[in-house]
Amino acid sequence: MDRVHLNPPPAADVAERADVHAVAPLLNCLLREVAEPHGESGGRRVYRLPGSDRLLRVLGERRPAEPEVRTDGTWRRIGHTELVKLVADELRRHTGLSNHELPAEMIDSRDAVAALLTARARATPPDDLYLRSEQCLLTGHPHHPAPKARGGGPVAAWLPYAPEAHARFPLTLLGLREDVVVEEGDTSALDALGEAPPGYRLLPAHPWQLDLVGPDLAEAFADGRLVRLGTTGFDAWPTAAIRTLYAPERDLFLKFSLDVRITNDIRRLWRHDLLKLRPTDTAAATALGACDGPAAWLGDRGYRTAGFAFEELAVLVRDGLRGGLLPGATPLLAAGLVEGFEGSPLADAVDPAAWWEAYLAQVVPPALAAFAEHGVVLEAHLQNTLVAVDTDGIPVQALFRDAEGVKLLPDVSRAAGWERLVYCLVVNHLVEIAGALVERRPTLDPWPAVRRELARHDLPEIPDLLSAPTLPGKTNLLLRWTGADGADARYLPLPNPLAGA
Repeated sequence: MDRVHLNPPPAADVAERADVHAVAPLLNCLLREVAEPHGESGGRRVYRLPGSDRLLRVLGERRPAEPEVRTDGTWRRIGHTELVKLVADELRRHTGLSNHELPAEMIDSRDAVAALLTARARATPPDDLYLRSEQCLLTGHPHHPAPKARGGGPVAAWLPYAPEAHARFPLTLLGLREDVVVEEGDTSALDALGEAPPGYRLLPAHPWQLDLVGPDLAEAFADGRLVRLGTTGFDAWPTAAIRTLYAPERDLFLKFSLDVRITNDIRRLWRHDLLKLRPTDTAAATALGACDGPAAWLGDRGYRTAGFAFEELAVLVRDGLRGGLLPGATPLLAAGLVEGFEGSPLADAVDPAAWWEAYLAQVVPPALAAFAEHGVVLEAHLQNTLVAVDTDGIPVQALFRDAEGVKLLPDVSRAAGWERLVYCLVVNHLVEIAGALVERRPTLDPWPAVRRELARHDLPEIPDLLSAPTLPGKTNLLLRWTGADGADARYLPLPNPLAGA
């Protein structure tokens, strides 16, 4: 980690702040997916939990806080631990299913936040504004029950690699015997990371992943299929995705497998995704390259791995920032703009309405054009979108990433692709940016500008999007409770702010 500060925060303060960070997304899930609105009380919104017929009230809307339950005619405040028990009981009644894993993940997520808060008090955020935006996500996904869970392992095992703790570290370098190398695409950047002995190719490894799968590789190290070559002479910075690292000196992103459940999935580079990487990446690059405007695609150039540990040791090479970035522009993670970081242009916008219109003009057209003209469904959510700003903090470019999340028509139906695009772009992305703006400028109505931007595009789905009473909201809580595949998105209807704008 970086430079050290003295005087860590008191344990009681850390515990209280960790509860606040962990309660908000869990409540968001419960209120979106299960609870029923039940009026107001004491200036707070009240909800009925239909499984148990209990009443719950919360403070605030976008990031609900201070949950209270109605007991013996009075409201009683509950903390995160009791909220987890309440949610688990409600879900058992609601679904008829038990799940002992998810409550443990909820507790792990909250405890991870406490560890991150303590670590951040001792570390200095990066000077680079882009890296700061990637490493600011203490709350994380605002509609996931356990957004900061780290697989239940000891803090010492994962904290040195946590972006939220402003970590940076060298990559482990392995030599992979040439006869067991499996690769596709352009992986030449890997060969420049060091020097491999004759008969071997360089294979960088995430040190946390190597700790996780190390025992399974003992035979490969013993018989010489793998050799250890030390570490890189430079640091890589973990981005918000945790397993994707950025090496500024090389302007290179590397995405690794990580055998840890983070949000909905075990974060391996799965074989089936890697095998379809090239056509998907090519389609996304072609679609964005044809756009009328400065939008860019951060291409996934290729991957390298070991034939005997295809998923475990896979590394994916992704384009850096400099090749596609407008001169003088600063890229920022959209999710970081929502959560907030020192120097964020969203917080400092002098004219928030003009800033918002500029933001929409960069983000919306390329996502819609890719779908309409090329059948490419970008996963244009907050964590896969970078928004570049000029020296005045005004958005001037959008950069999209992650071929793994891209869907192509007709591999999915047009209706399913459109639903996914609306969820990623509108519900997960624009709703959250709009909420962050309104929180700072309560007089701003963000939705007429969104309507105007969408209406400029000649897609047959747009009129219905602008008039439909609901939008699709992903059900992360129910998805995890029922044990559904993380890629098997399930949606429920949410009120559509566009319809009344």
